[in-house]
Amino acid sequence: MELSEAVPASAMGAENPDAAVTHLPGPAILVALVPDEDPSLRPTVRVHSPDERVVPYEVMCWFMEQVADQVKRCRIAFEQGEPEAVE
Repeated sequence: MELSEAVPASAMGAENPDAAVTHLPGPAILVALVPDEDPSLRPTVRVHSPDERVVPYEVMCWFMEQVADQVKRCRIAFEQGEPEAVE
């Protein structure tokens, strides 16, 4: 999962009246790696910023809630896809 700064869509996209997209993701600021193959592994968060960036507390909380939800979904999917133990 990535948290990136929104950048305006290109002028070409703005010329298309059917295009509702006005902004696109820019370079990632925070990247959360959520392991989906082994629920015992913990997610990691990496900060990517050649320049100093300020991430508002509320945005960081929202992003971490999204990461927690993704971890939960991956663990549920892992459990549901796990073959039954053979005795």
